[in-house]
Amino acid sequence: MAVVVVESPAKAKTINKYLGSNYTVLASYGHVRDLPPKDGSVDPEHDFNMKWEIASDSKKHIKAITDALKTDDELILATDPDREGEAISWHLQETLASALKKGKKVSRVTFNAITKAAVTEAMANPRQVDTALVEAYLARRALDYLVGFNLSPVLWRKLPGAKSAGRVQSVCLRLIVEREMEIEAFRAREYWTVTALLQTPRGQDFTARLTVLGGKKLDKFDIATATAAELAVQAITSRTLAVKSVEAKPASRNPYAPFMTSTLQQEASRKFGMGAKACMSTAQRLYEAGHITYMRTDGIDMAPEAVTAARDEISRRFGADYVPATPRIYKNKAKNAQEAHECIRPTDMTMSPDRLSVESDQRKLYDLIWKRTIASQMAAARMERTTVDIGSPDEQIELRATGQVMMFDGFLKVYDEGRDDDEGEDSARLPQIMQGEATEKKNITPEQHFTQPPARYTEATLVKRMEELGIGRPSTYASIVTTIQDRGYVRKDKNRLIPEDTGRLVTIFLSNYFRNYVEYDFTADLEDQLDDISAGNRDYKEVLARFWRDFSAAIAETSELRITDVLEKIDEVLSPHIYPARDDGSDPKSCPVCGTGRLNLKTARSGGAFIGCNNYPECRYTRPLTAPGGEDGATAGLDGKVLGVDDAGTPVTLRIGRFGPYVQLGEATAEAPKPPRASLPKGWAPEALELDRALALLSLPRPIGSHPEDGELVEASIGRFGPYVKHGKVYANITDVEEVFTIGMNRAVEVLAQKAARGPGRGAAAQPLKELGEHPDGGAIQVMPGRYGPYIKWGKINATLPNGLEPGAVTLEEALPILAEKAKKGGKPKATKAKAAAKPKAKTASKAAAKPKAAAKPKAAAKPKAAAKPKAAKKA
Repeated sequence: MAVVVVESPAKAKTINKYLGSNYTVLASYGHVRDLPPKDGSVDPEHDFNMKWEIASDSKKHIKAITDALKTDDELILATDPDREGEAISWHLQETLASALKKGKKVSRVTFNAITKAAVTEAMANPRQVDTALVEAYLARRALDYLVGFNLSPVLWRKLPGAKSAGRVQSVCLRLIVEREMEIEAFRAREYWTVTALLQTPRGQDFTARLTVLGGKKLDKFDIATATAAELAVQAITSRTLAVKSVEAKPASRNPYAPFMTSTLQQEASRKFGMGAKACMSTAQRLYEAGHITYMRTDGIDMAPEAVTAARDEISRRFGADYVPATPRIYKNKAKNAQEAHECIRPTDMTMSPDRLSVESDQRKLYDLIWKRTIASQMAAARMERTTVDIGSPDEQIELRATGQVMMFDGFLKVYDEGRDDDEGEDSARLPQIMQGEATEKKNITPEQHFTQPPARYTEATLVKRMEELGIGRPSTYASIVTTIQDRGYVRKDKNRLIPEDTGRLVTIFLSNYFRNYVEYDFTADLEDQLDDISAGNRDYKEVLARFWRDFSAAIAETSELRITDVLEKIDEVLSPHIYPARDDGSDPKSCPVCGTGRLNLKTARSGGAFIGCNNYPECRYTRPLTAPGGEDGATAGLDGKVLGVDDAGTPVTLRIGRFGPYVQLGEATAEAPKPPRASLPKGWAPEALELDRALALLSLPRPIGSHPEDGELVEASIGRFGPYVKHGKVYANITDVEEVFTIGMNRAVEVLAQKAARGPGRGAAAQPLKELGEHPDGGAIQVMPGRYGPYIKWGKINATLPNGLEPGAVTLEEALPILAEKAKKGGKPKATKAKAAAKPKAKTASKAAAKPKAAAKPKAAAKPKAAAKPKAAKKA
């Protein structure tokens, strides 16, 4: 018998069905070992020696494989067919070396799809672990470690609040930050277009756009004002119009290539709003169930048998007209032939999405993959595009109408790719129009436009841009985009990625002090070097040595930097964005409150940044870092705006502080240094705020009346956790902010009673959102609702559910690695096991009782950490 090792239990279960009882199929649950997260795991002084450590949760999986090898003579490593899969096989082979000494056979097999045919063929063609692919993995892992563990401490010391830096994540963050700065620097430009609703002699209407005015062809900005637009309207109105030419041209559209990793992530984001991580997790489940081919690939070629199967299915479903004369061949774009896997496609072309018995998110993604694959082998769409020019006899005016007619839909019958913008070809159908015919003017409309700033990145457009620049590789995109969000450097709002202040500061810091390492070309070149290593064309230690020589020198140069130096530099770089020119021509950096102070960049303990006056604490003026530009720029001119006065004649002003907009009653004085203030609730637009709303905020808490049972006051207000009603020491949340100003006693008593019914303290025990099943080590795994979002619970381990993963869609296979990662970071497994293990040792009751007491005394008295503190301080 042979032991076959794959990554996941789901994959093991599927493969076991194909191999039968002659094989023992076990799961490694991903990587079994990694570099310990501490200094010295990669040693540049000793030929980049790498120290590996078996993860605590992997030891039981290694033991299961070792036990199986005691009776089985062959180990078959069947991990995924990419660098990462090759690395897992290498780690397994190294870790199991002691169990493999007695002449046991070791081989490596790969398959692009988990089907019986693919698995059987792979087993018939084993090979050895690919050294070049492993070395490419070792180089990538060492590079990421050296950057992370040497650059992150510099950030912690020089830029308070920064969390980490990474070789690729920092470059990705730079893309988002620079796009935001482009948006902030953007100034809209006005322009006008003129369209006319015309009618043919047969009474059919169509629309045409003005293209020639005064005998001159119009450019985009030629009609720049309303006055110019009105003159253009008069010019059209005063002239007769006739059709000058009608030109119809045949056109065609070819289908898109099948999916690779990046294009699948982009399309899933466009059509379903699915993040890169969620997309890959869903695709992983489809792959492990045998429904699609391997989902981490930069190849777009398709196996000949798959092409034939797709053409047969097209003919069966849609007819011979939809099958092109010859199969479509898509050239593989992979730079490295060793990683040029097949495209992402269904393993069975006849398995339509409606026949698939899977969860809804998997069905949606499979539907996308199936349609794209089938469409990629279909005939082109054919259409007729018509252009009609209408002009005046004196040739001073000309308008153009365009449209198209679909002659044959071809691949569009099945699938059309989504777009990242609103621009597209004109698909309007034009009526019958003959050259020389007069047209009647029904309506002429001028329309004002403004140029738009570049759009913020979505996960789809970010992945597309990274792919264009050669940054990262298919298997890394999802983790990179997730990491910068988890670090708090970027937030996602309405599917758009917006840099937080901390992310902006980190980018400016790295761009100024480590510029080479966040350059797009440098990062892309390093990726090319890693590809060369995997192709066997470059020595990986030479690549590491060259990188480390320059990188360590750059780290050393920052040793004398002070935090004030860093902030001054960032302040200087960001000045055009955070201190925009003022309408009155005054100095943008002068304090608008005290008039004598200067504005400068400051950091908060939380890691955020804000603009403050250097006359602090005499002047307490602050505003957010991002106020002057972008969407946040709407608040830039509102700071200090007087909304009106209250009944006593005290002014009520709108202010923009470091934590957002708020209203203030009166001004700070020596007698009242802190005048009444109230923050604007979420969803309240500062530019639309009026006096009555401001006064309502300032009047909180609002008394509702005496409670009918005890006569104690019941009041409503807005607190740190949102709107609430209060009775004595009982606080009960309400969902709608507006209800704070309208809620009556009956409703308040009802809300308070509901809170009381949930019990004292934090309320009644929460009920699971989903039961996932038993953990391999025992104990139920559940998805639970939490105050800060849903989480996965197993024993005493609570692991937050990653963004993009819906509570109802989580599977046991997805939950296990999430729990393992949490346990590795400090979550504690069940204590019952440790207790159970301790019982056999306690054979004599007196000895068992004595030992803990003896051990307890020195533990309580000894404080070794106190002596260690000076050393740690000296090292820092």
